[in-house]
Amino acid sequence: MRSLVCSCRSLLVTFLLGFAAFAAAQTQPVRPLLTPDELVPLLRDPGVRVLDIRPAAEYATGHLPGAVNIPYGVFRGPADNPGALPSEQTLTEALRRAGIDQNVHVIVAHAGKDATDFGAAARVYWTLKVGGLTRLSVLDGGTLGWAEDGHDLVTAEPRPEPSNFTVRFDSRRILSTDALAERLQTGSPTRLIDARPEPFFQGETRHAGAARYGTLPGAVSLPHTRFFAADGKRLKPLEELRAIVARENLIGSEPAVAFCNTGHWAATDWFVLSELLGREDVLLYPESVVAWSRRDLPMDHEPSRLQALVREAKRWVAQ
Repeated sequence: MRSLVCSCRSLLVTFLLGFAAFAAAQTQPVRPLLTPDELVPLLRDPGVRVLDIRPAAEYATGHLPGAVNIPYGVFRGPADNPGALPSEQTLTEALRRAGIDQNVHVIVAHAGKDATDFGAAARVYWTLKVGGLTRLSVLDGGTLGWAEDGHDLVTAEPRPEPSNFTVRFDSRRILSTDALAERLQTGSPTRLIDARPEPFFQGETRHAGAARYGTLPGAVSLPHTRFFAADGKRLKPLEELRAIVARENLIGSEPAVAFCNTGHWAATDWFVLSELLGREDVLLYPESVVAWSRRDLPMDHEPSRLQALVREAKRWVAQ
Protein backbone atom coordinates (compact mmCIF):
# COMPACT_ATOMS: atom_id res chain seq x y z
CA MET A 1 0.00 0.00 0.00
CA ARG A 2 2.80 2.38 0.96
CA SER A 3 4.45 1.63 -2.38
CA LEU A 4 1.22 2.43 -4.22
CA VAL A 5 0.84 5.73 -2.34
CA CYS A 6 4.42 6.71 -3.17
CA SER A 7 3.87 5.80 -6.78
CA CYS A 8 0.72 7.94 -6.96
CA ARG A 9 2.52 10.85 -5.32
CA SER A 10 5.35 10.53 -7.80
CA LEU A 11 2.93 10.57 -10.72
CA LEU A 12 1.13 13.58 -9.26
CA VAL A 13 4.37 15.48 -8.79
CA THR A 14 5.42 14.64 -12.35
CA PHE A 15 2.08 15.81 -13.68
CA LEU A 16 2.18 19.04 -11.68
CA LEU A 17 5.73 19.80 -12.77
CA GLY A 18 4.82 19.13 -16.40
CA PHE A 19 1.73 21.30 -16.13
CA ALA A 20 3.72 24.09 -14.51
CA ALA A 21 6.30 23.93 -17.28
CA PHE A 22 3.54 24.05 -19.90
CA ALA A 23 1.83 27.00 -18.16
CA ALA A 24 5.13 28.84 -17.91
CA ALA A 25 5.78 28.30 -21.61
CA GLN A 26 2.41 29.83 -22.45
CA THR A 27 3.28 33.01 -20.55
CA GLN A 28 6.73 33.43 -22.08
CA PRO A 29 6.88 36.15 -24.74
CA VAL A 30 7.14 34.76 -28.25
CA ARG A 31 9.57 36.53 -30.55
CA PRO A 32 8.17 37.12 -34.05
CA LEU A 33 11.53 36.49 -35.75
CA LEU A 34 13.91 33.66 -34.87
CA THR A 35 17.36 32.75 -36.17
CA PRO A 36 18.18 29.07 -36.76
CA ASP A 37 20.35 28.99 -33.63
CA GLU A 38 17.52 30.46 -31.55
CA LEU A 39 15.17 27.81 -32.86
CA VAL A 40 17.37 24.82 -31.95
CA PRO A 41 16.47 24.64 -28.22
CA LEU A 42 12.80 25.25 -28.96
CA LEU A 43 12.55 22.08 -31.03
CA ARG A 44 12.68 20.06 -27.80
CA ASP A 45 9.45 21.72 -26.64
CA PRO A 46 6.34 19.64 -27.48
CA GLY A 47 4.37 22.89 -27.62
CA VAL A 48 6.38 24.10 -30.61
CA ARG A 49 5.44 23.25 -34.19
CA VAL A 50 7.50 24.19 -37.24
CA LEU A 51 5.23 24.85 -40.22
CA ASP A 52 6.95 24.25 -43.56
CA ILE A 53 5.06 26.16 -46.28
CA ARG A 54 6.99 24.86 -49.29
CA PRO A 55 5.35 22.63 -51.92
CA ALA A 56 4.91 19.04 -50.74
CA ALA A 57 7.54 17.73 -53.15
CA GLU A 58 10.19 20.09 -51.75
CA TYR A 59 9.19 19.28 -48.17
CA ALA A 60 9.64 15.56 -48.90
CA THR A 61 13.28 16.02 -49.95
CA GLY A 62 14.25 17.36 -46.52
CA HIS A 63 12.80 19.62 -43.83
CA LEU A 64 13.43 20.77 -40.27
CA PRO A 65 13.05 18.06 -37.61
CA GLY A 66 9.41 17.69 -36.60
CA ALA A 67 8.14 20.14 -39.24
CA VAL A 68 4.66 19.67 -40.65
CA ASN A 69 3.78 20.72 -44.18
CA ILE A 70 0.97 23.02 -45.29
CA PRO A 71 1.90 24.45 -48.72
CA TYR A 72 1.62 28.20 -49.18
CA GLY A 73 -1.19 27.82 -51.71
CA VAL A 74 -3.52 26.66 -48.94
CA PHE A 75 -3.26 30.13 -47.40
CA ARG A 76 -4.11 31.95 -50.64
CA GLY A 77 -7.24 32.82 -52.57
CA PRO A 78 -8.34 31.56 -56.01
CA ALA A 79 -6.20 31.92 -59.14
CA ASP A 80 -8.05 35.03 -60.30
CA ASN A 81 -7.62 36.75 -56.91
CA PRO A 82 -4.74 35.11 -55.02
CA GLY A 83 -4.59 37.90 -52.44
CA ALA A 84 -7.94 36.88 -51.00
CA LEU A 85 -8.07 34.82 -47.83
CA PRO A 86 -8.93 31.12 -48.05
CA SER A 87 -12.19 30.01 -46.52
CA GLU A 88 -12.28 29.50 -42.76
CA GLN A 89 -13.22 25.87 -43.34
CA THR A 90 -10.25 25.19 -45.64
CA LEU A 91 -7.76 26.66 -43.21
CA THR A 92 -9.43 25.04 -40.20
CA GLU A 93 -9.10 21.59 -41.77
CA ALA A 94 -5.44 22.15 -42.65
CA LEU A 95 -4.49 23.38 -39.17
CA ARG A 96 -6.37 20.58 -37.45
CA ARG A 97 -4.52 17.95 -39.51
CA ALA A 98 -1.23 19.62 -38.54
CA GLY A 99 -2.12 19.51 -34.84
CA ILE A 100 -2.08 23.29 -34.51
CA ASP A 101 -4.21 25.19 -32.02
CA GLN A 102 -4.04 28.36 -29.95
CA ASN A 103 -1.63 26.78 -27.42
CA VAL A 104 0.97 25.82 -30.02
CA HIS A 105 3.91 28.08 -30.84
CA VAL A 106 3.93 28.01 -34.65
CA ILE A 107 7.22 28.81 -36.39
CA VAL A 108 6.80 29.42 -40.12
CA ALA A 109 9.63 28.06 -42.28
CA HIS A 110 9.78 29.18 -45.91
CA ALA A 111 12.15 28.07 -48.66
CA GLY A 112 14.63 30.86 -47.88
CA LYS A 113 15.92 31.47 -51.39
CA ASP A 114 15.02 35.17 -51.62
CA ALA A 115 12.97 38.04 -50.22
CA THR A 116 9.84 36.82 -51.99
CA ASP A 117 10.05 33.55 -50.02
CA PHE A 118 10.15 35.57 -46.80
CA GLY A 119 7.06 37.43 -48.00
CA ALA A 120 5.23 34.10 -48.20
CA ALA A 121 6.13 33.35 -44.58
CA ALA A 122 5.03 36.82 -43.48
CA ARG A 123 1.72 36.40 -45.30
CA VAL A 124 1.14 33.03 -43.60
CA TYR A 125 2.03 34.58 -40.23
CA TRP A 126 -0.50 37.38 -40.87
CA THR A 127 -3.19 34.90 -41.97
CA LEU A 128 -2.71 32.78 -38.85
CA LYS A 129 -2.82 35.88 -36.67
CA VAL A 130 -6.08 37.21 -38.13
CA GLY A 131 -7.37 33.62 -37.92
CA GLY A 132 -7.02 33.55 -34.14
CA LEU A 133 -3.50 32.30 -33.33
CA THR A 134 -1.15 34.40 -31.22
CA ARG A 135 2.00 32.33 -30.61
CA LEU A 136 3.71 32.91 -33.95
CA SER A 137 7.23 33.33 -35.34
CA VAL A 138 9.02 33.34 -38.69
CA LEU A 139 12.32 31.52 -39.19
CA ASP A 140 14.71 34.12 -40.61
CA GLY A 141 16.49 32.55 -43.57
CA GLY A 142 13.96 29.76 -43.81
CA THR A 143 14.84 26.14 -44.56
CA LEU A 144 17.83 27.08 -46.70
CA GLY A 145 19.22 29.30 -43.96
CA TRP A 146 18.76 26.50 -41.44
CA ALA A 147 20.83 24.15 -43.61
CA GLU A 148 23.44 26.79 -44.45
CA ASP A 149 23.97 27.37 -40.72
CA GLY A 150 24.94 23.71 -40.35
CA HIS A 151 21.71 22.24 -39.02
CA ASP A 152 20.35 18.93 -40.24
CA LEU A 153 17.34 18.33 -42.45
CA VAL A 154 15.29 15.14 -42.15
CA THR A 155 12.81 13.28 -44.33
CA ALA A 156 10.76 11.62 -41.57
CA GLU A 157 7.25 13.05 -41.46
CA PRO A 158 5.65 13.57 -38.04
CA ARG A 159 2.15 12.38 -37.29
CA PRO A 160 0.74 14.98 -34.93
CA GLU A 161 -2.39 14.45 -32.90
CA PRO A 162 -5.15 16.37 -34.71
CA SER A 163 -6.39 19.49 -32.98
CA ASN A 164 -9.92 20.84 -32.66
CA PHE A 165 -9.00 24.45 -33.44
CA THR A 166 -11.48 26.49 -35.48
CA VAL A 167 -10.39 29.47 -37.57
CA ARG A 168 -12.39 32.65 -37.10
CA PHE A 169 -11.08 35.57 -39.10
CA ASP A 170 -10.99 38.87 -37.23
CA SER A 171 -12.65 41.31 -39.62
CA ARG A 172 -11.20 44.28 -37.70
CA ARG A 173 -7.72 43.32 -38.92
CA ILE A 174 -8.66 42.60 -42.53
CA LEU A 175 -9.00 45.63 -44.79
CA SER A 176 -11.35 45.11 -47.72
CA THR A 177 -11.37 47.14 -50.92
CA ASP A 178 -14.64 48.79 -49.94
CA ALA A 179 -13.35 49.71 -46.49
CA LEU A 180 -10.14 51.19 -47.87
CA ALA A 181 -11.99 53.13 -50.55
CA GLU A 182 -14.29 54.58 -47.88
CA ARG A 183 -11.28 55.62 -45.79
CA LEU A 184 -9.79 57.52 -48.70
CA GLN A 185 -13.09 59.07 -49.80
CA THR A 186 -13.84 60.38 -46.30
CA GLY A 187 -10.32 61.74 -45.84
CA SER A 188 -9.52 59.47 -42.89
CA PRO A 189 -5.77 59.84 -42.17
CA THR A 190 -4.08 56.88 -43.83
CA ARG A 191 -0.51 56.36 -45.02
CA LEU A 192 -0.56 53.96 -47.96
CA ILE A 193 2.68 51.97 -48.37
CA ASP A 194 3.40 50.29 -51.71
CA ALA A 195 5.74 47.34 -51.11
CA ARG A 196 6.24 46.54 -54.80
CA PRO A 197 9.39 47.22 -56.83
CA GLU A 198 9.60 50.73 -58.24
CA PRO A 199 8.46 49.90 -61.83
CA PHE A 200 5.09 48.73 -60.47
CA PHE A 201 4.74 51.85 -58.31
CA GLN A 202 5.58 54.12 -61.26
CA GLY A 203 3.05 52.41 -63.52
CA GLU A 204 5.69 51.05 -65.89
CA THR A 205 4.64 47.43 -65.45
CA ARG A 206 1.76 45.54 -63.88
CA HIS A 207 0.82 42.19 -62.40
CA ALA A 208 -0.86 39.82 -64.84
CA GLY A 209 -4.03 39.91 -62.76
CA ALA A 210 -4.22 43.70 -62.50
CA ALA A 211 -6.59 45.55 -64.82
CA ARG A 212 -4.59 48.80 -64.79
CA TYR A 213 -1.11 50.19 -64.27
CA GLY A 214 -0.21 52.43 -61.35
CA THR A 215 -0.51 52.61 -57.58
CA LEU A 216 -3.11 53.57 -55.02
CA PRO A 217 -3.75 57.31 -54.66
CA GLY A 218 -1.28 59.10 -52.42
CA ALA A 219 0.82 56.01 -51.77
CA VAL A 220 4.51 56.13 -50.91
CA SER A 221 6.98 53.58 -52.26
CA LEU A 222 8.73 51.29 -49.78
CA PRO A 223 9.84 48.17 -51.70
CA HIS A 224 9.97 45.10 -49.48
CA THR A 225 13.50 44.31 -50.68
CA ARG A 226 14.88 47.33 -48.79
CA PHE A 227 14.49 45.44 -45.53
CA PHE A 228 16.81 42.60 -46.54
CA ALA A 229 20.55 42.06 -46.36
CA ALA A 230 22.58 42.12 -49.58
CA ASP A 231 21.87 38.45 -50.37
CA GLY A 232 18.10 39.11 -50.15
CA LYS A 233 17.55 36.12 -47.87
CA ARG A 234 17.48 37.47 -44.31
CA LEU A 235 16.21 40.68 -42.77
CA LYS A 236 18.61 43.43 -41.78
CA PRO A 237 19.29 43.99 -38.05
CA LEU A 238 16.48 45.63 -36.11
CA GLU A 239 18.18 49.01 -35.77
CA GLU A 240 18.72 49.19 -39.53
CA LEU A 241 15.05 48.37 -40.08
CA ARG A 242 14.10 51.12 -37.65
CA ALA A 243 16.35 53.59 -39.47
CA ILE A 244 14.79 52.75 -42.85
CA VAL A 245 11.30 53.33 -41.48
CA ALA A 246 12.37 56.55 -39.79
CA ARG A 247 13.80 57.92 -43.05
CA GLU A 248 10.44 57.25 -44.68
CA ASN A 249 8.69 59.12 -41.84
CA LEU A 250 6.66 56.03 -40.98
CA ILE A 251 7.27 56.11 -37.23
CA GLY A 252 4.59 57.97 -35.30
CA SER A 253 2.75 59.09 -38.43
CA GLU A 254 -0.89 58.42 -39.30
CA PRO A 255 -2.28 54.85 -39.45
CA ALA A 256 -0.62 52.84 -42.21
CA VAL A 257 -1.81 50.34 -44.80
CA ALA A 258 0.66 48.09 -46.62
CA PHE A 259 -0.24 46.74 -50.05
CA CYS A 260 1.38 45.26 -53.16
CA ASN A 261 -0.13 43.25 -56.02
CA THR A 262 -1.67 40.37 -54.08
CA GLY A 263 -0.79 40.98 -50.44
CA HIS A 264 2.42 38.93 -50.57
CA TRP A 265 5.34 41.40 -50.67
CA ALA A 266 3.25 43.79 -48.56
CA ALA A 267 3.18 41.20 -45.78
CA THR A 268 6.91 41.86 -45.26
CA ASP A 269 6.33 45.62 -44.85
CA TRP A 270 3.46 44.87 -42.45
CA PHE A 271 5.58 42.35 -40.51
CA VAL A 272 8.48 44.78 -40.07
CA LEU A 273 6.26 47.71 -39.03
CA SER A 274 3.78 45.82 -36.89
CA GLU A 275 5.56 42.81 -35.45
CA LEU A 276 9.20 43.93 -35.26
CA LEU A 277 8.82 47.68 -34.69
CA GLY A 278 5.62 47.45 -32.67
CA ARG A 279 3.29 49.76 -34.60
CA GLU A 280 -0.25 48.78 -33.64
CA ASP A 281 -1.96 50.93 -36.29
CA VAL A 282 -0.68 49.08 -39.37
CA LEU A 283 -3.00 47.01 -41.54
CA LEU A 284 -2.41 44.75 -44.51
CA TYR A 285 -4.65 45.19 -47.55
CA PRO A 286 -4.61 41.55 -48.68
CA GLU A 287 -6.20 41.78 -52.14
CA SER A 288 -4.12 44.85 -53.01
CA VAL A 289 -3.71 46.33 -56.51
CA VAL A 290 -5.13 43.33 -58.36
CA ALA A 291 -8.51 43.86 -56.69
CA TRP A 292 -8.32 47.67 -56.53
CA SER A 293 -7.49 48.08 -60.24
CA ARG A 294 -10.55 46.11 -61.30
CA ARG A 295 -12.86 48.62 -59.66
CA ASP A 296 -13.71 52.15 -60.78
CA LEU A 297 -11.35 53.62 -58.21
CA PRO A 298 -8.63 56.27 -58.59
CA MET A 299 -4.99 55.36 -59.13
CA ASP A 300 -1.79 57.39 -59.25
CA HIS A 301 0.85 57.05 -61.96
CA GLU A 302 -1.72 55.55 -64.28
CA PRO A 303 -0.52 55.99 -67.89
CA SER A 304 -2.62 57.42 -70.67
CA ARG A 305 -4.59 55.02 -72.84
CA LEU A 306 -1.96 55.23 -75.58
CA GLN A 307 0.90 54.66 -73.14
CA ALA A 308 -0.94 51.68 -71.66
CA LEU A 309 -1.42 50.18 -75.11
CA VAL A 310 2.31 50.53 -75.81
CA ARG A 311 3.13 48.83 -72.52
CA GLU A 312 0.67 46.06 -73.23
CA ALA A 313 2.36 45.48 -76.60
CA LYS A 314 5.73 45.25 -74.85
CA ARG A 315 4.32 42.76 -72.34
CA TRP A 316 2.91 40.66 -75.16
CA VAL A 317 6.29 40.57 -76.95
CA ALA A 318 8.12 39.71 -73.72
CA GLN A 319 5.77 36.80 -73.10
